Amino acid sequence: MKRLLAAAGLSAALVMTGCSQPDEDARPETAAPAAVEMAAPASENAPGEMAALPAGPVAGGAATPAAPGAPAFAVLYPGAAPKSGPVRAQGPSGPGGTLEFTTDATPDEVVDFYRQRAEAAGLKAITSLNRDGARGYAAGDGADGRGQMLNVVATPVEDGPTDVLLMWSSGR
Repeated sequence: MKRLLAAAGLSAALVMTGCSQPDEDARPETAAPAAVEMAAPASENAPGEMAALPAGPVAGGAATPAAPGAPAFAVLYPGAAPKSGPVRAQGPSGPGGTLEFTTDATPDEVVDFYRQRAEAAGLKAITSLNRDGARGYAAGDGADGRGQMLNVVATPVEDGPTDVLLMWSSGR
C-alpha cells in the first residue's frame, strides 16, 4: 500500500513537472477552475453520457480508448481490467483524465507499451521512474506544443496483478 501511495504521489509530481505555462493573456483571477466528472454508464434514456468501460479484462487487438475522446496514446493496456470508470477533467491544457486498472503484465511491459504509443504520437519523454519494482514514464509535446501529456505508473503487487495509474491530457 505504501508503494501505491508513493507511486501516486510521484505520478502527480511528474504531471506537474511537465505542465506548460499558462497563456500570457490568462490571468489567475479570471481562469476557470478545472471541472472533474466521474464516468457514468451510458443508457438509452441518457444520450451523450459517457459509455461505460468493458467489465473484466480487455481483449487484445484494437486499442480501446481509456475514455471516450481520449487521444491515441491513452488506451487500455491489452488484457487490462479497469478498477473503475475513468475520471475525466477539463483544465488549461484541454481535456484529460485518469484511469486505474490491473494487468498480469510486468511494470516494464506496461511502461514500454505506453512509451511506444507516446513516441508514435510525437510526444517526447519528460521523466521516468524505476524504484522498488515500480516503473513510471511521463511524456509531453513540450512547452510550445498543444499541451498533450501522458503519465503512467505501474506498481507490482505481491502475489497479485500489476496496478497501473494512467493519466493523460489531450491538449488544446
